[in-house]
Amino acid sequence: MLKDLLKKSRSYRSFDESVTFTEEQLKEFVDHVRYAPSSINRQTLRYRLIFEPDEVREMRPLTTWAIALKDYRLPPEGHHATAFIVICQDTESRLRPENYMKDVGICAQMILLAAAEAGYGGCMIGSFRPDRVAAAFHIPERYAPTLVVALGKPDEEITLVPVGEDGDIRYYRDENGHHFVPKRSLEEILIK
Repeated sequence: MLKDLLKKSRSYRSFDESVTFTEEQLKEFVDHVRYAPSSINRQTLRYRLIFEPDEVREMRPLTTWAIALKDYRLPPEGHHATAFIVICQDTESRLRPENYMKDVGICAQMILLAAAEAGYGGCMIGSFRPDRVAAAFHIPERYAPTLVVALGKPDEEITLVPVGEDGDIRYYRDENGHHFVPKRSLEEILIK
């Protein structure tokens, strides 16, 4: 069921580095986005696949993970993502950011759902240096990196929990590194 897949598709930040991706696997994930709705049906997003080990190593220091967890450096050493997909906006499209950023979110989630369905996981990363990513991976100037999707075989456990009485929605880890993500109830998110 879709709800089960949605619960499985979490923001993973620790991966089994022995599990890598082929170009064909990543192309299959991106192929899903061709069926996504798009602002004014412009279909302005483009994708740079990063899966070769040397490129993956080059990408790692250009991203920042889980800034809400001040006491953790993630991913842990030896547990990095083994592929990345850089989602880029075609700057010649003249589409306004309030339009194309919706498309970016939709397409990133579709990639993560496709990965989850195939037994993988990932994390959307907005904390990265677009200029350095574009330069490092020879992305033409016409295409502006807007979001990075990290991918791998998750090797951490994530549990969804109800938001506590204090209303704190920050994710956290226990002493064993188990990751917890508070989620609001259906009643809390419905406007009456």
